[in-house]
Amino acid sequence: MGWTDERITLLRTLWTEGLSASQIAERLGGVTRNAVIGKAHRLGLSGRPSPVKTERTAAPASPPSPRPITVVPTPATPARAAAEAEPPVRATLLTITDRMCKWPHGHPGERDFYFCGRRTNPGQSYCAEHTVRAYQTVPSRRERGHAAQG
Repeated sequence: MGWTDERITLLRTLWTEGLSASQIAERLGGVTRNAVIGKAHRLGLSGRPSPVKTERTAAPASPPSPRPITVVPTPATPARAAAEAEPPVRATLLTITDRMCKWPHGHPGERDFYFCGRRTNPGQSYCAEHTVRAYQTVPSRRERGHAAQG
């Protein structure tokens, strides 16, 4: 069913009355909730607060208390040893580039938060050391089978 002038007028009226998109779709018939939302958006109708949010969640929340980070040591590899020789650059959101390691140090929002900033290979997000820590290889089915039998 198409959007006639009559249906658009009814949509505008129901929207300003505060009916939900599902209720409007049901009243109009032949359209989905998403169609109502899309048409309201295209018509530039004012946004409304989400019915899902409660007053408690709408209140400004205090920042979460920082939790300690547990670092699990990984075995030394030649790539890791080479990366450890290069100290972190301490890049910020304003100074980091696509060729710098984006491994975070500290907690966002704290004054001493920074990114590693060491050089990366093209297309990678982390330096060699942090790549080893971020990505773990999953054993193949064959390897998992042998481990279970052994």
